[in-house]
Parts: sequence; C-alpha cells; structure tokens
Amino acid sequence: MSDRIDLHDELGEEFPANTVEVHDDKELLADAAAERFVAVIVAAQAERGSASVSLTGGSDGIRLLEKVRQAPGDIDWSNLYVYWGDERFVPAGDPDRNELQAREALLDFVALDPAKVFPIAPSDGAYGSPEAAAAAYAQLLHTELDERGDIDLTVLGMGPEGHIDSIFPHSPAVREQTDYVVAVHDCPKPPPTRVSLTLPAVHRSRHVMLVVSGEGKAAAVAAAVNGASPDDVPSAGAVGIESTTWVIDEAAATDLLVDVDDEDE
Repeated sequence: MSDRIDLHDELGEEFPANTVEVHDDKELLADAAAERFVAVIVAAQAERGSASVSLTGGSDGIRLLEKVRQAPGDIDWSNLYVYWGDERFVPAGDPDRNELQAREALLDFVALDPAKVFPIAPSDGAYGSPEAAAAAYAQLLHTELDERGDIDLTVLGMGPEGHIDSIFPHSPAVREQTDYVVAVHDCPKPPPTRVSLTLPAVHRSRHVMLVVSGEGKAAAVAAAVNGASPDDVPSAGAVGIESTTWVIDEAAATDLLVDVDDEDE
C-alpha cells in the first residue's frame, strides 16, 4: 500500500507542497524515500546545473542511502554538494559518526567531488570543542548558501519524542532562532555531545523529507503533522520552502487523525 495525504494545497504534481506518504513497511518506505531523493536532486540539477543535500543518520536515513546506491538514477554526483544535519562529536573513525555511516552506505561508491562534501569536524579534528566546530560549520553554511542559494533537499529522521538532527524537545537547540549550527550537550541518547543544524538552517531548504518508521514514533508523527509546537515536538518545525513530505510506514501512521484507508474509499 502507498497512500498520500495532502495536508495543504499542492505546488505541483511532482513535488506536492505538504504531504504524508504511508507505505506498508520499512523496505517500501525506503524505496519511496530513495525515489524522491533522486527525483529532487535530478530536478534541481536540470534547473541549475548543481544540487545540494543535507543528510541525516539513524537507521531510516542510512537505509535510504543504501537504496539510493542501488538505484542512483540520473544524479550527476560530481555536481552534488553534501552537508550533514548533525554529527556526534566523536573521533573521525568512530562508528557512531554519521559521516562514516553515510560513506559506507553510499558516498564511497559514487563519483562525488571531494571539494563539495562538507562533513562536520570530529572531536579529534581541527577544533577542540563542539562550540568551535559548530561555529566553523555555521560559517561554512552561510558562505555556501549565500553563494549558491538554499539547500535543495534536507533529509531528516525522527526520534520517538520528535527530535530531528540533534534538536531535542525543550532544549536550547530547538529554541535557537538565529544561529544555523549549535553545540549540543547532555543529549538524552548517547553519545551525549553533538553538533547540530538548527531549525533556521532547516528552513533554508527548498524541500524537506522526513523519513520515519515504527509504531514507537506514531504519537510524535501525529503531533507534528497536526501542528504541535516545535518546542514540544521539534519535527513539527521542520518545513521546507517549497515542500515538506513525511514518508512513513503504516506503523508510524497509526496515530494520525486522518484514516488514509477511508480517504481512498
């Protein structure tokens, strides 16, 4: 099953403005998310010659990258700019790093231009603190976005309490209104120290895609889709300039107020 709920008016047939797509299981969810990833990047490159993406970690985000590796479509990898939504502030070779997981899933297998790939600094890198690493990445983002415009696609996973990147409920990160990148301490899940983009950075995205699976996340999905405060459910604040799409499985859709099966009858 694949159902789509239109939350508001559509901007176009290919990329609806605000939608929820519901798929039978994690595999079909990942297939659909990968198809959208490729479509957005290819369309951006056709329009402007290059494209940009902000990646996420987590099981859903990495499964998506593995699917893109299997079916990369017509992406011109040499003209793709790659950023990360957040990073664990651990050494470069640590398996917890989102960068390492992304490289193992996809990036090491495609012909990217290394000069267009922008990982967040590790704890044993050029910056001695997460604050310094965050400041450096914020400056990089400002420079990049001023030069090339908004990020074409931001991919986000979500935690069971609604966190995206390392933006947790009722935290300084979710309440940040100016800075694009912040250091995050005492995260409720390990490792506790992170560097994360903020909602102002997410809002510099033409298209936002949230990829979420599992019944344990159903309450947060429903709350976000139905207009919760981002302070309570950070994913509610993840909106793109042109479109925002939730790509979820049936388990994650169980608490939505709209019954997608009834919608199709």
